[in-house]
Amino acid sequence: METTAATTTMMTKGAGGRGRGERKKAVSKSIKAGLQFPVGRIGRFLRKGRYAQRMGTGAPIYMAAVLEYLAAEVLELAGNAARDNKKNRINPRHVLLAIRNDDELGKLLQGVTIASGGVLPNINPVLLPKKASNTSDAQKSPKSAA
Repeated sequence: METTAATTTMMTKGAGGRGRGERKKAVSKSIKAGLQFPVGRIGRFLRKGRYAQRMGTGAPIYMAAVLEYLAAEVLELAGNAARDNKKNRINPRHVLLAIRNDDELGKLLQGVTIASGGVLPNINPVLLPKKASNTSDAQKSPKSAA
């Protein structure tokens, strides 16, 4: 009877006699960091891209946080632009309007072309018709009498 108890405990302990118990459920780096963007995938891209010989453990977390913030900022502004145009869906035109009307994002994405985005609505003031009030004031002015 003593041998059967020893064999059952050995089987539950696993190989090497180390008592691990049940395996814990894996928790992703993104969940640990409280992010939506994939920290592990960004880390893999940084390693495969060979941008540097060495990479710290916090680098992919920081980069994922920055990318998530930028994406959230652009989506919020594009959603506002879509709502201004009475649309429920964001299209490339709304993204362009959001980026170009924001100073910091416009500077960051200055040389970027957005497909099907169009251009900002802009009419040069020289091309606008002259105001009617200016012409009527010029006729009434006493300069012609003097």
